[in-house]
Amino acid sequence: MSKVCEICGKGPTAGRSIVQRGMAKKKGGVGKKTTGISKRTFMPNLQNVRIKIGGTTKTARVCTSCIRTGKIQKAG
Repeated sequence: MSKVCEICGKGPTAGRSIVQRGMAKKKGGVGKKTTGISKRTFMPNLQNVRIKIGGTTKTARVCTSCIRTGKIQKAG
């Protein structure tokens, strides 16, 4: 199964996870030190939804932002 929204085309995006240690200067420490950076992916929140397209009903993988904004019409 593809991890892409069938309506807007939203898919996985790349990012980084940053691990830090130490106390912030604001709190009286010497500052935060970065101890590790690793790659990660941000996945879209996809849901299987029955939607109406034309006069037919179809099951589609749709992101929650499309459902919330009303870009689709759910099949009753």
